[in-house]
Amino acid sequence: MTRMSFWPLVAAVSASALIAVARAADPPKTERPAASKPSPEALERTRREVRMLDDLYKTSIVMITDAYVTEKSDLPAGSAFQKLFQTMREKGWHDVRLIDATGEPYDDDNLPKDDFEKSAIKALKAGQASDEKIVTKNGKNYLRVATAIPVVMEKCTLCHENYKKVPKGQAIGALGYEIEIR
Repeated sequence: MTRMSFWPLVAAVSASALIAVARAADPPKTERPAASKPSPEALERTRREVRMLDDLYKTSIVMITDAYVTEKSDLPAGSAFQKLFQTMREKGWHDVRLIDATGEPYDDDNLPKDDFEKSAIKALKAGQASDEKIVTKNGKNYLRVATAIPVVMEKCTLCHENYKKVPKGQAIGALGYEIEIR
C-alpha cells in the first residue's frame, strides 16, 4: 500500500475517535476551585474515557499494521498515529503520546519526559497493565494514565529490530494520556 492511500484510513480512524470522544463527553460543568478534589463519579467517567480511547487506538494500530504494513518502507502505523495524537491535542480533546520503555526509541521524542512517565514505565515493565496519577494544572484536575504496549505482532520488528529481544508480554512502551477530569 502506498503512503498516499494510507492516509484516508488514518482520517477515518481520526473521525471515529472524535465521534467516540464527543459521545463519551459530559456537558461542560462550571470550573471548580483549584483546591477541590474530583468527585468519584467524575474520576470514573475519565477512567472510562481513557479505557475507550486506549481500546480504539490500540485496536486501530494493530489493524492498520496487519492490513497495510508489509515491508520496512511502508508507513508505520505508529508514525501515522503520532499525527492523529497531535490533531487530538490541537483540537483540545485530550493529550496522548507514545512513550518508549526499551531505552532504544524509534524517535527520541518518545522517551519518558517527566517523573510520572518514568515511574509509570517502571511499573509497566514490572507487569502492571497501567499506572495513573491525578494532577492539577491551571486550576483544573487531570488524570494522567500510562497503559502498557507489548509487542503483539511479528511485523512490529520490521521497524523495531530491538523488540526481538524483549521477553514476550513485557511492555516495550506505553500510551500516555492526560485528560481533564470533568
